[in-house]
Amino acid sequence: MYKGKKLIAIIPAFNEEAKIGHVVDRIDAQLVDKILVVDDGSTDKTAEVARRQGATVLSTGNPTGVGAAIRRGMQYGRDANFDVAVILAGNNKDEPKEIPRLLDPICDEAAEFVMGSRYLPGGSSGGDMPIYRRLATRLHPWLMSVFTRRRLTETTNGFRAVRLSILDDKRLHLNQKWLDTYGLEVYFLWKVIKLGYRHKEVPCTKIYPSKKLGITKMRPVIDWWAILRPIFLLGFGIRR
Repeated sequence: MYKGKKLIAIIPAFNEEAKIGHVVDRIDAQLVDKILVVDDGSTDKTAEVARRQGATVLSTGNPTGVGAAIRRGMQYGRDANFDVAVILAGNNKDEPKEIPRLLDPICDEAAEFVMGSRYLPGGSSGGDMPIYRRLATRLHPWLMSVFTRRRLTETTNGFRAVRLSILDDKRLHLNQKWLDTYGLEVYFLWKVIKLGYRHKEVPCTKIYPSKKLGITKMRPVIDWWAILRPIFLLGFGIRR
């Protein structure tokens, strides 16, 4: 436990055989009570490597999308009576040593949802971050800030922590099919703010590897639309 809270680390992963072992190994097992890798229908040895490193693996069987994988991981945590979930990328782009930064506001009863931000003082974006990603990760928070009327510096970062009791709120509609990909993370942040839960940003490090190692599985047009779409659908009341 951390400050009396039962913690689960959730790592969605799809074909991350080369990286998932490093992610699991870098998490302090004395800090979290369970490391859960949600293997989203990988065709490589992602699940095998994760288990070998000591993680519990929940397999979807077929690819469902990162949003669906995160949703399944959070529900697993809630059903198993964990208090707080920390979510990390399966491609080793987050810094597990910074997990306490996410946990402290929740465990100290100052927030229900904490988001890592590379753009706050003390945060950074190391490595080979593509120019279009730099632009997009600046534009998205600006748009979200306009619609939510809350100053946000980071809205697409998957490094975050949540008090799992939020999942009991019937005003959250996480099981919508259109949220199965990258849109769920944006939707969740939007709803947390609009429903009046306490939201906080903390500085974090985002690590971008060399282009030779493969930067991301995101498709620049299709997947970035999935991230932009919730702002407009929720902002204009088309979805709830």
